[in-house]
Amino acid sequence: MKTYKIAAIPGDGIGKEVIAAGIEVLNALAKREGKFAFKFDHFDWGSDYYKKHGVMMPEGGREQIKNHDAIFFGAVGAPDVPDHITLWGLRLAICQPFDQYANVRPTRILPGIVSPLRAVTGPELDWVIVRENSEGEYAGVGGRVHRGLPEETATDVAVFTRTGVARIIRFAFELARSRPRKQLTIVTKSNAQRHGMVMWDDIALEVAQEFPDVKWDKMLVDAMTMRMTLRPETLDTIVATNLHADVLSDLAAALAGSLGIAPTANINPERKFPSMFEPIHGSAFDITGKGIANPTGTFWTATMMLDHLGEKEAGARLMKAVERVTADKSLHTPDLGGKATTRQVTDAVIKSIEGGNE
Repeated sequence: MKTYKIAAIPGDGIGKEVIAAGIEVLNALAKREGKFAFKFDHFDWGSDYYKKHGVMMPEGGREQIKNHDAIFFGAVGAPDVPDHITLWGLRLAICQPFDQYANVRPTRILPGIVSPLRAVTGPELDWVIVRENSEGEYAGVGGRVHRGLPEETATDVAVFTRTGVARIIRFAFELARSRPRKQLTIVTKSNAQRHGMVMWDDIALEVAQEFPDVKWDKMLVDAMTMRMTLRPETLDTIVATNLHADVLSDLAAALAGSLGIAPTANINPERKFPSMFEPIHGSAFDITGKGIANPTGTFWTATMMLDHLGEKEAGARLMKAVERVTADKSLHTPDLGGKATTRQVTDAVIKSIEGGNE
């Protein structure tokens, strides 16, 4: 029987709660399937680790996880540690060296959840946002000089390479080709950013020639926010830069009902390194320890991890269990307007799995 070695990094805040719930559900699923098992190795990296050791993860930390089949990540960020330290010290310290350049964020309205868009009942909003995850606006190039003086200057340089742009656009076209509508929207800001974004446009046109069966169009990022809210049914697969897709995917999750349900996969498509799977909701310290964090995003994230590992049937079984639970409004957590707890939602998903939801 295949045993998958998973690096569990709960991180900060509610990350610890939802990853614990995700591990419970994945173990229940493996037991139900009887075809594979999980071995979870736990790593206590994060803000608490930083307060003790001055770093978010130990030197050589990546060496400890580089041979795992996948990474199951919770959240990063704490009120008493600057955000740039937590992000660059842990999440980006894994994503970038492991070349997890394709950040994939599916969005759709799950059963029982109501979109804030009054004309949307469900089928109209079914997207996958592909975020370039290795360069662009988060390349880390820049600096600050003359600190504290009137002439203090700060720069963040967006870095776009032909290799980086071509591979993410090609990845997005291939993903769009695999979906029923075979449709891709490429998001840029080439009217104002006349170098990097115009290069995006040029490379998109070149790559599109390889995919004559995929219908594609192009949007400026500001216009894209309006299209997402006013004409969601016109969208399917979306690709954008690191910053633009970061913002648009949070909007997408909100339009689908809650950040608490949204999943993410940080993929290294060539599989030279393990890929990392995380819910997008963040550490949410305002509800940490209250037992009301929504684990749905983590469970959906787990289905993406299962798909990546090649266990598509198991992933589909877990997704059906999640949908059965979201359909029951008595099992909605406070972010969805309900009163359910993390424990109740987790138990309900496990019960659905054990009940053999075909």
